[in-house]
Amino acid sequence: MAIELAGLLAAVTPIEVVGVPAGSVSAITYNSGEVAPGACFVAVRGRKSDGHAYIADALQRGATLIVGEDPAPADFPVDRVYLRVADSRRDLGTLSAAFYGHPTQHMEVIGVTGTDGKTTTTNLIDALLSAAGKRTGLMSTVDFKIGERRWPNNSRFTTLEAPEVQEVLAQMRAAGVETAIVETTSSGLALRRVEGVQYDMAVVTNITSEHLEVHGTLENYRRAKAMLCEAVDPTRTKPLSSQPPHACVLNADDSSFEYLQPFCNAPILSYGIESAADVRAEDLVLEPTGTQFRACFPDGTRLAVRTPLVARFNVSNCLAALAVGYLHGLAPDAMAGAMEHFSGVSGRMERVDAGQPFIVVVDYAHTADSLAKALGALRPVTAGRLIVVFGSAGDRDRVKRPEMGAVAAQMADFAVITDEDPREEDAASILREIAAGAEKAGWKEGQQFVCIVGRRDGIAAAFRRAQPDDTVLLAGKGHEQSIIIGRVKTPWDDRTVAREELAVLGYGAR
Repeated sequence: MAIELAGLLAAVTPIEVVGVPAGSVSAITYNSGEVAPGACFVAVRGRKSDGHAYIADALQRGATLIVGEDPAPADFPVDRVYLRVADSRRDLGTLSAAFYGHPTQHMEVIGVTGTDGKTTTTNLIDALLSAAGKRTGLMSTVDFKIGERRWPNNSRFTTLEAPEVQEVLAQMRAAGVETAIVETTSSGLALRRVEGVQYDMAVVTNITSEHLEVHGTLENYRRAKAMLCEAVDPTRTKPLSSQPPHACVLNADDSSFEYLQPFCNAPILSYGIESAADVRAEDLVLEPTGTQFRACFPDGTRLAVRTPLVARFNVSNCLAALAVGYLHGLAPDAMAGAMEHFSGVSGRMERVDAGQPFIVVVDYAHTADSLAKALGALRPVTAGRLIVVFGSAGDRDRVKRPEMGAVAAQMADFAVITDEDPREEDAASILREIAAGAEKAGWKEGQQFVCIVGRRDGIAAAFRRAQPDDTVLLAGKGHEQSIIIGRVKTPWDDRTVAREELAVLGYGAR
């Protein structure tokens, strides 16, 4: 694939152009190690490194076009082109969209953001639209989907960097996808990874506290989420047979509801359980094996919904998806059928059964709010004690660590505080920060909780302690297929490790 260099340059407004824009560009990247002859290298400043330091390496590897914020190096080759811009991270997205032919101009795009519930809601929307006959594409924390093809997201990033985002979207366009459902993180928005994506609808689940290592403050985090609402332009048209609906779908039960409204240029459709909302749930029946409720729509339609998803928070996720279905004019019966047959999402409240006399559940809960929701969902179905195994990621938001410890103390009977992804932080220090929150809430180490470095050892300790009718929640990893210690990404799957440690205790797979 190649694009004329002059045409690519037309996508941005440079401060300065050094060299003669001629020839073509064969690829676009922010990683100098990926540069091949003819590529465009965009120098981006990161938290730990500055891409401008790798310009010489990119040139040596054959980059045709260099994009950066600094002036061109004094010895810049006369046969190459340097584009000086005000914001290279933003223009990485703009140039990527142009390089791949602006794929989202040719399909509907629904963005889903929020602290918790994004992946489940993204998949629910996909299930509803697919059941209605739409050809869909999906990008989520767990996996990617283009039409009938599905493959896991092993990148450990929900929102990929801009070139990868646009490449997948271009593949969707080539495969005839009508609607792309894109799980969109605050980091993806703030770091401009989705620059150039033309969103038609924004769906927000909730906003609590997360990724303060990127955003600095909760206000900045909320403001980043609001960027998705701003991205929906109700005046935009696309060369499609019919124009997609433009809307911001907001959770009336969440504290973010009023905050987000001023950022919405498109019409707002609200959903909720407790609050007055356009799409709301009534007559909830929460059971260990699933949930029933009645969904009420603005046109007066009432729809009986059954879903294998458990817990009240999943009712909110279902309502968000049903609101999207309503905006698309989907038949109520078709939506009910899709909800009933929805198989769930990998690593989200997923049970591991090896014949043991206690319940084992794996969930991605990795914030104080999501941990509270997971424990709250499991408490009513637990006849014995509720044991939780959890940690907090290294080199990430530290504010949530004591908050998660406090949640465990308030809602569980015992906790094993262990590794999640220590990265380059000291693992024991992370556990101590979490433990401080548990102790402040009244727990004592050795009585209600233990700290164990090494996640496998932590899981094994929880299983040895579990008695018949207890529930053990393995929180924080969910679907993930690796654990990061230092800079090394080691294969890991909580479900696999759980089965292995249950086998040590004599329980075999059914």
